[in-house]
Amino acid sequence: MSMAVDGLVSGLNTTQLISQLMQAEAVPQTLLKNKVADSTTYITAMQTLNSKIAALATSAAALAKPTGTDLHTASTSSTSVTATAGTGAVDGTIDFTVDRLAQSQVIVTGPLSQWPDNPPTLTFVGSDGTTTQVTAASNSLADVASAINKAGVGVSATQVAAGTDPATGQPLYRLQLSSAKTGAAAAFTVYRGTPAAVTAGTATNLLSDPGAAQVRQAQDAQVTLWAGSAAAQAVTSSSNTFTTVLPGVSLTVSAASTTPVTLTVARDDTSISNAANALVTSLNDAFSFIAQKQAVSTGTDTAGGTTVTAGPFTGDSTVRDANQKLMDAVIAPINGISPSTYGISITSDGQVTFDKTAFTTALANNPDGVKSALATIAQRVSDAATVASDKYTGTITTKIQGEQATVKSLNTQIADWDTRLADRKATLQKTYANLEVQLQQLQSQSSWLSGQLASLSASSSSSSSGH
Repeated sequence: MSMAVDGLVSGLNTTQLISQLMQAEAVPQTLLKNKVADSTTYITAMQTLNSKIAALATSAAALAKPTGTDLHTASTSSTSVTATAGTGAVDGTIDFTVDRLAQSQVIVTGPLSQWPDNPPTLTFVGSDGTTTQVTAASNSLADVASAINKAGVGVSATQVAAGTDPATGQPLYRLQLSSAKTGAAAAFTVYRGTPAAVTAGTATNLLSDPGAAQVRQAQDAQVTLWAGSAAAQAVTSSSNTFTTVLPGVSLTVSAASTTPVTLTVARDDTSISNAANALVTSLNDAFSFIAQKQAVSTGTDTAGGTTVTAGPFTGDSTVRDANQKLMDAVIAPINGISPSTYGISITSDGQVTFDKTAFTTALANNPDGVKSALATIAQRVSDAATVASDKYTGTITTKIQGEQATVKSLNTQIADWDTRLADRKATLQKTYANLEVQLQQLQSQSSWLSGQLASLSASSSSSSSGH
């Protein structure tokens, strides 16, 4: 609450006067706030740079691994066969036929209005001889299907409408039992009875019930390499995807055919070139950001003079060191050979250029040498970027942490100044309020004295008239 009343006695604009005095008192705090603003701008810029360099460290480390440059394409001569090449793929071609596709097993019961046994007890026997007993809550087909689906035997049960019983008029249904997976290993046999009855040979095979049938037999997919020759070799898979035909290559078949399919695996020069270009692009992103934040800008002040404003990174040794180490990682020779030989060069303005034609030519002439050189550059970049951006020990990381500690300390000082300035303002308000009171008292005394003097003057005049 303000204790000052403007101009009550003195005629002073006390509020304005106190405000001007407080502005002068707050100069040290204003300087602290300016420091916080500058530090906050610097921290934000450093955090952005740290994120860029950390991402560069990750991508460069991936490129430096053998899998980073061991890139291949896989193609086939048939639209019904797709192929992808991954880690460990090698160049070459191979022919094969697609003999059959993988299948799941499907069997159906005969038409039923309810399960013939009560309570229904079934035993599922897997292709490996494993037995699992399933007992339903009742002999309703819905309960039987539910019990099978909940049993986790790798078989799903579906109730399918199958007309009406002509004798009773009741609706009839079949239970369709399907293996959850394809392949011969997913085959199963179902018996009406317990596992003990199956072992004793007294359980009934579900397929022996009237109207029951096997719709589809479980089988593996199969391709034959070098079909028709003495070296013909069958390869099977529980699914329609094969991963063992060639190292690092995945084949997916969608139709059987006796016509030979040709699989071709080749080095993927385009992807390798794109990987090199991506590394250069990430480097330039970091270099450009540093250059932008190091730039000094000029302007004009209110008096028409020229002002010069430094960027957040201007003169910053931590940023300059990180920039130089990343640059050195790119331009340093590999086994005495300049990276420019592979199309990677440094321009006079601190940017990295990538000559795709030069890189592709070098890769065609010396694929192992170029891939090794690219991996070496990537590893050096990753190492330099990690030194700068590691979340615990990175030079940029620790600089950010130090600046954040400084801002915290400055904010504490600013808060202390808030208390100090509030106390000072209260003191000034009290001082000027007291001044008004004292001036009012003096004014009252002056009025009283003036009255007394006027009375004395009047009394003297009266006495003189009497004589």
